[in-house]
Amino acid sequence: MGMPPDEKLHWERIYETRSENDFGWFQRYPETSIKFVHLFQLPFTANIIDIGGGDSHMVDALLDEGYQNIWVLDISAKAIDKARARLGDRASKVIWIISDIVEFVPPVKFHLWHDRAAFHFLTNEGKIHRYVSIAETAIRKGGYLILGTFSKEGPKNCSGLKIKQYSERSMSARFESSFKRVKCSHEVHVTPFNTTQDFLFCSFRKK
Repeated sequence: MGMPPDEKLHWERIYETRSENDFGWFQRYPETSIKFVHLFQLPFTANIIDIGGGDSHMVDALLDEGYQNIWVLDISAKAIDKARARLGDRASKVIWIISDIVEFVPPVKFHLWHDRAAFHFLTNEGKIHRYVSIAETAIRKGGYLILGTFSKEGPKNCSGLKIKQYSERSMSARFESSFKRVKCSHEVHVTPFNTTQDFLFCSFRKK
């Protein structure tokens, strides 16, 4: 089963009715993701996109780091509105894209593609292949992909939807034709409700 046909409406309703602390995935500072960013030592002019960024604080952390070309993509306009409101004047430094990822047409080549907890919502094989194809097109040669999903020990559902769990092997198999795996790590994420979610993060470099 894939997402329901009204998936955009689903996410608009969720972001309209919940605050950031109501989301299990919420984290004030994306420590694991930023460690990967530091590992890659990208120039501050690098094109960086956060897929399914919504009102995540990844964009805040990237701005704090000094990055100047940041893009945030999300299917929900309300999620992006919340992020823009939180950032205030700094929101104008970010390029915001309201789109389903499987319909995204990359306008530039990215040095870094970051996705924490968006990819695992794709449970339909066609959409998974489409996502991988778009990432292959969007990321420049030598560029990086950081992907965070629920692991095999993580939840099987999130926000009223089924998700697809990944292992290092199954995630790597999705991207091996165009990417070389750099590093994987597990993160036990403590939710705002003091429960835990087991995440798998893997980074890849475009061949």
